Amino acid sequence: MYDLVLSAAGSVFEPATLLAIMLGVAGGLVIGSIPGLTSTMAIALMVPITYAMDITFALPLLMGVYCGAISGGLVGAILLNIPGTPASAGTCLDGYPMAAKGQVMRALGLGVYASMLGGVLSGLALVLIAPLLAKVALSFGPWEYFSLVVFTFSCISAMSSKGRTIKAFMAAFIGLAIALVGLDESSGQVRMTFGITAFESGFNELPALIGLYAIPQLLADTDDIGRRATMLKVDYQMRAFMSAFGEVISRSRDLLRSTVIGIVIGILPGVGPGLSNIVAYGQARRASRSPERFGKGELPEAVIAPEAANNASMGGALIPMLTLGIPGDASTLMMLGAFMLHGLDPGPLLFRDHGEIVWIVFLAYFVAFAFCTVLYHFFIPLIVKAVSVPRQYVIPVLLILCTVGCYALNNRMFDVYCFLGFGLLGYFLQIARVPVLPVILGLILGPMAEEQLNLALAFSNGSILPFFTRPISAVILFVAAASLIAPMIFNRKRSLPEPAE
Repeated sequence: MYDLVLSAAGSVFEPATLLAIMLGVAGGLVIGSIPGLTSTMAIALMVPITYAMDITFALPLLMGVYCGAISGGLVGAILLNIPGTPASAGTCLDGYPMAAKGQVMRALGLGVYASMLGGVLSGLALVLIAPLLAKVALSFGPWEYFSLVVFTFSCISAMSSKGRTIKAFMAAFIGLAIALVGLDESSGQVRMTFGITAFESGFNELPALIGLYAIPQLLADTDDIGRRATMLKVDYQMRAFMSAFGEVISRSRDLLRSTVIGIVIGILPGVGPGLSNIVAYGQARRASRSPERFGKGELPEAVIAPEAANNASMGGALIPMLTLGIPGDASTLMMLGAFMLHGLDPGPLLFRDHGEIVWIVFLAYFVAFAFCTVLYHFFIPLIVKAVSVPRQYVIPVLLILCTVGCYALNNRMFDVYCFLGFGLLGYFLQIARVPVLPVILGLILGPMAEEQLNLALAFSNGSILPFFTRPISAVILFVAAASLIAPMIFNRKRSLPEPAE
């Protein structure tokens, strides 16, 4: 193990790699701070660019973008009352009112230090939990892996907003259907190609990922062209910014509670930092002695809790992605695509066969948060200026980068057509208020589910009983069923009329 750590440290702490992480963090902070440009968008832009890079250089760069983009969302939330990323939605509730009272640097300081501490603590959990979970996962058979895919889709549906559970299932089936297009490896027959030769190789995951997320977001951002957002005036006082560190430390109970919430929610497949941000804010308000003061920009824990949680969810989301090959959120879904692009399949075998790569990811995670802290201290004016960049300049550049990146993957126009086609699909799904993430999960996990199901049925001579008689598989399926049934029961109880006295 120590040899792996030393070898990974030698790769990460090379000057070129450190520069790549720093540039990735800087770019992530800029994109994350601009409302509407999410961390998923930031990673989607960078993944095709890393195609020609060595994986020991590409992964640290992407980790820098990931950490910077999630953390950068607090700038737009505090200065514009518009979250730069969905992960900072809860920060608007008290961050902007605090800044509106003339305490801009205090609000930014609270958010930055809470983000850094939450992210570092989450990284420690990642280093401790991921190798242990990988050892357990080595004993998994095809029955357990197929059950995990079922559990992933149950989490997506259970966490969907009210009235969208059926739509989430529909979206998952759309993704699974798209994954079936092309060559069936078990029989050697092509299927669902409709006579189109280009379909025989199936759809490349990355153009589909980028199209489903980038184009709907860019089309939505065109509505804001010409619209001026009211940004608060920032008086750069570094002393006020750094004094917030003491306030964050003094609220250690809120910090730790929110960090745990972020890690736990991050581990749940397909949920991500957006939910942890809101849940942590709600729990901080519930635990406060002055809950009536929340929403007024008076209490530091109201800014600390959501920012600690959304950054803590990053380490949590990386745990299932690295150990099981199941992404924790949309951003780690893009990271999963990067691994696949470089010929690596995340899972327990990654820890056994490519331990150095795993430790490169671990070390790059901590280095990225260190650079985040440094850049926030010395480049806040530049980050704030990025918020005010007109959308009419940003959108064409991003669209061109996405198109060129998709073409560069395989040097074929078919990938560009897939990018545009999946982009239109994502746009229409957005209009119909159908969640996009289940489509992506179906596309990514569909081949894995099909392969594991075929293996399981082959080993058991066509019987499905082992899915329920093997302990781990049975427990996973039970939890999946419970996650679907429990919300229905609780919602029904809430809707029942109260008995008359």
